[in-house]
Amino acid sequence: MGADPELNQAEVQQYPRQPTAWGSAARNYLNLDTAILLGILFIAIVFRFHNITLPLVDVFSWRETSTAMMADNFQQRSWNIFFPEVSWTGPGPSYQGREFQIVSYLTALLYQLFGWHDWFGRMVAAFFGLVTVFSLHRLTALCWGETHAHAAALAYALMPAAIMIDSSFLPDPSMLALVTTGVWLFARYWTGGSSWLLPVATVSFSLGVLAKPPGLAAGAVIFYLMVCWIVEKKRKQATRVFLSGLLSLAIIAAYFSWAIYLGRTYPPFHVAGSGYIWDSGFWTFFKESFYFKSVWNTSVWWFYGYPFMVLIAVGFWMPPPAENQKQRTLSAIPYVWLVAAMAVYLAAAREITSNPWNYHIFHVPLAMFCGRGALVLATLPWGNAPSPAMVLRSICIVAVTLVWSTFPLVKTMKKPVAINGKLLGEELARLAQPGDLVVAIAPEVGDPVAVYYSRARGWVFPPGGGDVEWSKFVADDDTAIAQLEELRAQGADLFGAAKNAADKQDLLFVEHHDGVIDYLDKTGTKLVDSDDLLVYRITRP
Repeated sequence: MGADPELNQAEVQQYPRQPTAWGSAARNYLNLDTAILLGILFIAIVFRFHNITLPLVDVFSWRETSTAMMADNFQQRSWNIFFPEVSWTGPGPSYQGREFQIVSYLTALLYQLFGWHDWFGRMVAAFFGLVTVFSLHRLTALCWGETHAHAAALAYALMPAAIMIDSSFLPDPSMLALVTTGVWLFARYWTGGSSWLLPVATVSFSLGVLAKPPGLAAGAVIFYLMVCWIVEKKRKQATRVFLSGLLSLAIIAAYFSWAIYLGRTYPPFHVAGSGYIWDSGFWTFFKESFYFKSVWNTSVWWFYGYPFMVLIAVGFWMPPPAENQKQRTLSAIPYVWLVAAMAVYLAAAREITSNPWNYHIFHVPLAMFCGRGALVLATLPWGNAPSPAMVLRSICIVAVTLVWSTFPLVKTMKKPVAINGKLLGEELARLAQPGDLVVAIAPEVGDPVAVYYSRARGWVFPPGGGDVEWSKFVADDDTAIAQLEELRAQGADLFGAAKNAADKQDLLFVEHHDGVIDYLDKTGTKLVDSDDLLVYRITRP
């Protein structure tokens, strides 16, 4: 078996007074690697914390504001983390079956300490993103060495998808940070690390999966290394891992069983996540070609761009050589992770393509392949020996990815598409009296951004929850008026709509439901009628 590089580093640091030239050179090398890692972390900070105070109005507004509402309700109504609650289904309680709320709960604690700021959730997510950069670097160093670790971590730091998700008020950054840390710590344990690494890795990985179920894909790496131990007849170590895995799975299963129970017991009877193959059927997925056209469009126009996609492809097809069996085993880790993530995708393709932040589980292996691809292109045909040409080529690769991928794609994803929803919410907040309930239609129908910024509770319109479709308008005005009357009977006080509000069929509210507006003119009091907003006070029945 080959020597573990991280254990060798520990041995070098253990004898700092050795006067040998080799020891001095090794210490200088370690210091250089540390400096490079710190530089990469600084780059990641710049890209994730740039414009961190942006309101929750970007392309992920819908999911971000739901997460933000749960943080609000933890701080304002109940600190019980097992009862996550949104504010867009009426006066409540509006408990929902959701992931274990790590990001929203930490954000609620910040609200309690420093007051409410809508960007606190972005900041918490960004810190988790930095944890991912670090743990990805160390995992890659174990698999492929320090040079590849630098390249992979830099690729992740600059990848548009990773920047966008890591700076959004979503649970996904905590998921990836925790499962990557868990896999890295377990890989260290597998290479002969201290026994305390196993329980810490188990806790970290379990919390990551609780934060978002797709994180379970990373567990394939742990299972793979456990099987390698069984093949090597190291049954004692494999048994410890197996028992730790059973405990982890039991905790995960128990929590999500509770989440499903909670979502099915309380109105609006909503359990987060849909579009799985067992819901739609295999043939539906097959006829849609497993939604790969959507994957391609998201990859090209949002998440990666052609430069990153080329680097990922090159790195995938040209893995680094391994010197011995142990290194070959570790070198396979990104491939095992990618295959497991693909299995998750095939089972939940419609859900993942509809909510693209779920792609985040792919970004560890993709960053590793991207870093490998960049090194291959930078060092051809001279090999790994440093040279001015290699440095120049590396600078050109980074420049191309920045100019043709990172800058334009992040700008596109951060475009404030839901700004009128925020303006509507702020107008409702100005007009609302204490205890008022609001009904709001954001620019994207179903997006609760206006309810969130109203700082009140209420409903999106058309009202949704459970199996009800709330991202498109009903066919006729009579049905919509009946829905509005039902909300009025439940205590709705204010009705607001952005004039550019459109459903997923591209039907404008002001055109498709002009009869509803006529009805409101007759039964309510018009408070605002501007170029962008329409607000009524609803008359009590």
